[in-house]
Amino acid sequence: MNWSSFTFIDLFAGIGGIRLGFESVGGKCVFSSEFDEDACKTYEANFGEHPSGDITKINSCDIPDFDILLGGFPCQAFSIIGKQEGFNNETCGTLFFEIERILKDKSPKAFMLENVRNLTAHDNGNTFKVIINHLTALGYSVYSKVLNALDYGCPQKRERIIIVGFKDNVLFSFPQPFEKRKPLSEILEQNVSEKYYVKPAIRDSRLVRLKDKNYPKPYISHENIGGSITPHPYSAALRTGASANYILINDERRPTEREMLRIQGFPDTFKIALPYSKIKHQCGNSVAVPVMKAVAKQMLSALKMIVS
Repeated sequence: MNWSSFTFIDLFAGIGGIRLGFESVGGKCVFSSEFDEDACKTYEANFGEHPSGDITKINSCDIPDFDILLGGFPCQAFSIIGKQEGFNNETCGTLFFEIERILKDKSPKAFMLENVRNLTAHDNGNTFKVIINHLTALGYSVYSKVLNALDYGCPQKRERIIIVGFKDNVLFSFPQPFEKRKPLSEILEQNVSEKYYVKPAIRDSRLVRLKDKNYPKPYISHENIGGSITPHPYSAALRTGASANYILINDERRPTEREMLRIQGFPDTFKIALPYSKIKHQCGNSVAVPVMKAVAKQMLSALKMIVS
């Protein structure tokens, strides 16, 4: 195949950030799966399809054939037991096992997996080693690297481990960092509603603790464990479980729904279908779209070099 068009499946799909990245290089999604019903509503509003539910209850034979498997699989703790008991026991009970099962049954040409950076350090690196060993045992050439959204145009410090694999021997390299990052002035909305502004007491408390009182606006600050407030010309990583005031713009207000999506690199055409708290949660769970676009482009370049 010439890879000018290809098919993929979108597992643990969230609101579709990985899908957007691979659609940008000619991919067509033939199957999606997502457990969280709220995320499914946002996904359906934007892609016109309601993802299938719990992947643990979906047989591989019910998934159409595809070229690339994509998945930002949840970072639940791995319980690596029975290391001497064979191939499956090491990953059974984890959602990685579902990816492994589908790769084994469907044998696609390639895959791309995304997870939190800490996956590489979990259990002194053993968890990550097991994952790589199992992917390699399925016959894939596997590459992995921690990429930071800041390096790919996003105004957000967000480090994630990216794991890619190919059935054929390919010359793959991860994308080089971009030279330019989108400035905050381009992503911040004007004339923002009062409902996003924090109470004066919260604002004043933040400003008192601000590390650099003369830091130029616009900035986004976040509160660290020690209580100090650090301003930056970009956002700290959006998080699902963070407090309402985890990040503030100019220590005055919370980011709007559209601004959170922009911080993750979603286009302004992306529809907002749910209330603020749910969008905040979904953005914290999502991926930086420009990173996915850059990785997708590199994967396609590598796949196109295969002599069939």
